[in-house]
Amino acid sequence: MTPRILVIRGGAIGDFVLTLPAIKLLRDNFPDAHLEILGYKHIIALAEGRFYAHATRSIEYAAMAGFFIPDAKLAPDLIEYFAGFHQIVSYLFDPDGIFEGNMRRCGVKNFIHISPKLDDSGHAASQLARPLEDLALFLEDPAATIYPGPDDREFASRFFGGLESRVIAIHPGSGSETKNWPVKNWRALGDWLFSLQPAPAILLIGGEADRASHIALSTAWKNYQVYFAEDLPLPRLAALLERCHLFIGHDSGVSHIAAATGIPCLLMFGPTDPEVWAPANPGVKWLAAPGSAMANLPIYEVREQVTQLLQNLNPTLPPP
Repeated sequence: MTPRILVIRGGAIGDFVLTLPAIKLLRDNFPDAHLEILGYKHIIALAEGRFYAHATRSIEYAAMAGFFIPDAKLAPDLIEYFAGFHQIVSYLFDPDGIFEGNMRRCGVKNFIHISPKLDDSGHAASQLARPLEDLALFLEDPAATIYPGPDDREFASRFFGGLESRVIAIHPGSGSETKNWPVKNWRALGDWLFSLQPAPAILLIGGEADRASHIALSTAWKNYQVYFAEDLPLPRLAALLERCHLFIGHDSGVSHIAAATGIPCLLMFGPTDPEVWAPANPGVKWLAAPGSAMANLPIYEVREQVTQLLQNLNPTLPPP
């Protein structure tokens, strides 16, 4: 019988990417197992058929609510679904053990609960993998990797067409305004990038929450070579980022995706601790804003770091 493993992961994009090293630990050590992920479909699509998961299932299913109620009547289809796994690893917030108790009622015998609430005891990916030590699995590399599929890469090829310019990806948003560098600073940074010879193309990334900054920057840069990636499916966004030469952003889920594709990244941190939350990939550099306030991070310091990263790609590039 083929072993069946289920990983349950809610949370935001960055939370999921930070969990990928733990999921990889399961895949590497149980290569013959069927592994599924239960979570938000638009996020876990990053893993479906892309090395990590053989299948995924949406957590946004009304009948799931009963599993957070003590002694609730559980949906028969979900009882059968959960009982079909030999090992379940859950990252759902379950301080009172209600969800775990209902899993046991389904007949689940091997269940590991891993709290999604993290502290400053180590890198986030390491904390998320630590409870797997109960299975004698020990995480050595906390860097996440994303594997865009053939269809994702075909989309990226069509998107950029025959572009020959170097592409710098910029994401001026995040999940919180307190994590964002001021838009005027992004504009000044972009103006400087476009002054370089040869001038790069910019991939401007965002979603609904980033609309105001996108309008401001797209208006300011209307005479330059700017590509817009707005509200894209995450696997397609990953494929675009994979083709870029550099990514600049904040503490955000998009930044974690960029780092996980393997491209060089410069990330700006304010109220969050980069020692815990910055991607652990070797191509990532980060800057911590003085006083944890993003407005205190000077443009010249960002330019210096960007120049260093670009000079690694092109040693003839002049200093800022």
